[in-house]
Order: sequence, then C-alpha cells, then structure tokens
Amino acid sequence: MIDFALNYAKIIPCRFYANYLTYKYNWSYILKYTLKLFFIFLLSFLSTSIFAEKNVQFVINTTKGNIVIETYPEKAPITVKNFESYVNKGFYNGTIFHRVIDGFMIQGGGFTKDMSQKKTDAPIKNEADNGLKNLKYSIAMARTSIPDSATSQFFINVKNNDFLDYTGQSGPGYCVFGKVIEGQDVVDKIGKLKTRVKNGMGDFPIKTVKINSIKVK
Repeated sequence: MIDFALNYAKIIPCRFYANYLTYKYNWSYILKYTLKLFFIFLLSFLSTSIFAEKNVQFVINTTKGNIVIETYPEKAPITVKNFESYVNKGFYNGTIFHRVIDGFMIQGGGFTKDMSQKKTDAPIKNEADNGLKNLKYSIAMARTSIPDSATSQFFINVKNNDFLDYTGQSGPGYCVFGKVIEGQDVVDKIGKLKTRVKNGMGDFPIKTVKINSIKVK
C-alpha cells in the first residue's frame, strides 16, 4: 500500500496525498483538481482549432467554366495572402489565360484580352520550400528567373512537374499554394487549346479564355 501511495504522490498534489495516507478522501478537492485539468486541456484544444488558419476556397469563373481551388495558408501564408489581396480588389476580373502549353501548364492572371499587362503590387517572397509539390492540378505562382519576383500571375499544372519543385539553393522552385478541387475538366479543356505567337509572346491561345472573376467560395 505504501509503495503504491509513494508512486501515486508523483502526480497527485501533496494535500491529496496526505489525505490518502490517512484514508481521509477530500472528494471535493479531487473533483476540483480533475475539472481544472480538463478545462486546461479543453482550452488548449480550442485555441489550436480557432487560431489555425483554414484552407480557403476560391471560384475562378472563366469563359470555359468554373474552376474551384483550395489554398493552403498554413503552408504558404505570404502567397495565399497575396493572392487573396488581388482577389479582393477584383484585380483578376477581365484577365486571361495568356499562356497555354499542352502537357505542361496553363498560366494567367496578368494580362487583359488586348494583351495589356496590368500593374501589380510589389513582388513577394518565394515560399516554394513549403513541402508542396507541383503535382497535376496544383496551382503555383509564376515568376521570372529571380526567385522572389512573383506578383499576380499564377499557373495550374496539367501534369506532374517535379522539375519545378524546390530542391535547395540551386533549385529555388515555384511556390505551390493550392490545388484544383473542382473543374479539372475545365483545366483540361484550356490546356488543349491551340496556340500561336502574339505580340512576341509564344503559346498564346488562339481562342481567348477570359477570367470573368475570382471569388471566395
């Protein structure tokens, strides 16, 4: 009995331990202590759930149909915030998918139908080292050869493009920040469009696909 009591004393407060040895159980104290532990656990759980950033879904309404994407702010907080900022300003309304490469990707979010490039906000940090991969139907930020140069343009992979993933200093990668969860058929249709050279830009679709709007679902 004494050995058991000594072991039990490691996790039970001294006051309860003393009562235990003298067989005087303070049940009100035990209940109070148990409830205290329960509420500490509950508050810890709720705070984690409340403050965890939720995956936000967006509907990309195009002249070919709707594409629904899910974004991952916990993995790419800067990128998702940047994308959402452009969405909230209506920046993407009236832009087009200006670059289509069959078996690779479709790119949009920077040019209007008459090939005017829209003025953007400042470039953002490249978050390609977030563990997300350039898999089929993932959405990532387009950029120049400078890693931290992405602004508004994005692309949707139409196949697994692992050569675009982050590999370290020699391969800064292209930041994936979400994936298509509905409208994959629309992505496929756009990805199969015939292209031409226009205004010195290759892979420009002959049939224009306009982004009517992007809105939070």
